[in-house]
Amino acid sequence: MIKVIMVLLFFAVFGMLRAYAEGGFEKDVIKTSAGGLEIIFFGHASLMMKYSAKVIHVDPYGEEADYSILPKADLILLTHEHGDHMDAVAIKNIRTDSTDIVLTRKCAEKVSGGIVMNNGDTKTVMNIKIEAVPAYNIVNKRGDGRSFHPKGDGNGYILTFGEKRVYIAGDTENTPEMKALKNIDVAFLPMNLPYTMTPEMVADAAKAFKPKIIYPYHFGETDTSKLISLLKDSGMEIRIRKMK
Repeated sequence: MIKVIMVLLFFAVFGMLRAYAEGGFEKDVIKTSAGGLEIIFFGHASLMMKYSAKVIHVDPYGEEADYSILPKADLILLTHEHGDHMDAVAIKNIRTDSTDIVLTRKCAEKVSGGIVMNNGDTKTVMNIKIEAVPAYNIVNKRGDGRSFHPKGDGNGYILTFGEKRVYIAGDTENTPEMKALKNIDVAFLPMNLPYTMTPEMVADAAKAFKPKIIYPYHFGETDTSKLISLLKDSGMEIRIRKMK
């Protein structure tokens, strides 16, 4: 009897910790034809989504949240292999035997058992359509001339929830592939120099593919008000969340 009570107490406390962990972050709900899509903003490029009783983690990074007390993942998305997007400890904390991981070929060199998607691939995982969009630098380079994010290494992902299409760009600039996108309802666009985009680059891309809602993310110390000014009267909604 005592053991049963202790087990029940453990799960009660663990449940409270999980609720507390999630409660410390901003959340939005996007209405879709198949129910609400809840988005939890951990910071940097780390997101958690809840949809149709599934938990989706994007680019888990232990500097932004305590993944040991967060809900286990049904699906993990990894945009590229850099440590602030692919944290091995965070992944271990949320991965189970039934977790699907969608990742790049470079990520698969360090994380086993995932579903590799190359640029341009489309797959359906857990009844969610996923499209891999190239994520790379065109302009910004390292001091030695190498790209921070070479073409072919990284993915952005378009996820379809009901009738809504959500684009998570990963680390990228305003590439031709991004600007050619169609029918994007929600777009997460990175805005930190010298690794991704300036506000001007984000505005250039947004004016081309016209997402209904824009979340600047992974924006470091960039002044997000510049983007708001650049897209004033564009008809696009810009939502600023704590995603430095």
